[in-house]
Order: sequence, then structure tokens, then C-alpha cells
Amino acid sequence: MRTLNKIIIYVFLVLTAIFTIYPLLYVFSAAFSKGQSISALSIIPFGDGIHFNHFRYLFKETNYLKWFRNTLIVAAMTSALTVLVASLSAYVFSRFHFTMKKTMLMTLLILQIFPSMLAMIAIYVLLLRLRALDTLWGLVMVYVAGNIPYNTWLVKSYMDTIPKSLDESARIDGASHLTIFFKVILPVASPIITFLAIVTFTAPWMDFIFPKMILRSAEKQTLALGLFGFVTDRKSEFGSFAAGSILVAIPFIIFFILAHKRMISSFGAGAVKE
Repeated sequence: MRTLNKIIIYVFLVLTAIFTIYPLLYVFSAAFSKGQSISALSIIPFGDGIHFNHFRYLFKETNYLKWFRNTLIVAAMTSALTVLVASLSAYVFSRFHFTMKKTMLMTLLILQIFPSMLAMIAIYVLLLRLRALDTLWGLVMVYVAGNIPYNTWLVKSYMDTIPKSLDESARIDGASHLTIFFKVILPVASPIITFLAIVTFTAPWMDFIFPKMILRSAEKQTLALGLFGFVTDRKSEFGSFAAGSILVAIPFIIFFILAHKRMISSFGAGAVKE
């Protein structure tokens, strides 16, 4: 009976792995195939051999490098600004007492309840009046504004666990509030800061809705908009789409691995005893 149960479990796990991995292998093989459309691709991964014509097409006949640069700028700026603003706000709410503190915290929580789609018209009008339409900094503003409420709560909850005796010791030595924040609180809170940087970097990396609404010119397009142009109802270049998707994933995976190692090491180094 045990042997039969093991066989059933192994068969289930193998089938699950096949159903999970096969689509990824299919896209990967499509990037190195000859044909462009899905109908021209072989069902067996790499059944048509290995070719690099889709990658040459991306770099020589499209604006892929511009799309990549624009996306990297938006994601990096969004991550950096969100970490700075959210961590500073969290430090203020965690360490200071002032009028309407609870009301402001509850307001941030309520703002996070409503989906961003409800504010798309208001965002469009606001960016139009600020002359921020079809600009990368306008897109960054939208992402940062949407990230602040929840992430402020998230970082504040972590900072509340950091003993206030660290602040008091630094203040006795003559440290200012900014010095305490940058040299005392941030190093200890590096696990949540690293996590925040990862999450806020990945969110705009392949977002489609807000870039579609804000960006207009071909020079300002991001990767999501550019790659979508390969698989529209008027165009079917799945091979080029697959090649571009693979190139998108490579730097993202590298960033995640580096940040992941940093986060793990921070959890060990950031331990504090009261």
C-alpha cells in the first residue's frame, strides 16, 4: 500500500512539473526557432534547431534597447524613491508623537483599500495639468504615490520592533534625528528595506496598464508596451516576443539573486537584543 501511495505521489509530482515547465520551455525554444508565429513552431522544444535571428531582429530593427533603458530607469527610480519616502515616513510614525498621528495612519490604510484603477481618470487629468504625460518621471510619480501607503505601514511595523534604547544611546552621543535614521535605524531595518526594494522594483518592470495610459511616443515606451506590439491582432511575431521576454528575465533574475542573498544575510546580522 505504501509503495502504491508513493507511486501515485511521484506520478502526480512529475505531471505537475511537466505542466509547469513545458510552457517555459516552449517560450524558450520559440526564442531560438526560425518561425515567428505560434503555428510555425514545433510542439517539441528545440525541434527546429537553435537559431539567433530573433535576437538579431530585436537589436537591429527594433527599439528594444530603448525600451529596456526606459524600463530600467522607471523601475530603479521607483524603487529608490519608494524606499526613501516610505522608510522616512515610517521612522516618523514609529518614533515621534504628534497630533492626528493615528488619523494619518488610518488614512494611509484606507487609501490602500481602493484599487488604483478607480483613480485612473484623476491620475490622467492630474498628469495632464502637470505636463507629465508621455514622460518617464510622470510614470515614476504614479508608481511612488501608489507604493507609499502600504509600504509605510509595512516598514513602520518593523521599526516598532527595534528597541528605542538604540535611539537614546545615539542621541546621548549627540546624533541628530537624520543621523540616527541613516546610521542606526536603517542598518538594523535592512531586511525589510531590502524586501521593499525588491518588491517595488519588480512591480513596474512589466506593468502594462499605466505605461499604456501615460506614455505616447515610441521613444518613451517600456518593455511591456514594446513586446506587446509583437503579438497584436495585426501582428504575430511570437518568436521575437519570446526572445525579448527571455532578455527581460535575465537581469531581473540576477537582481533578485543578489538582493535575496543580501536580505538573508541581513536577517542574521540585524538581530538585536533588548
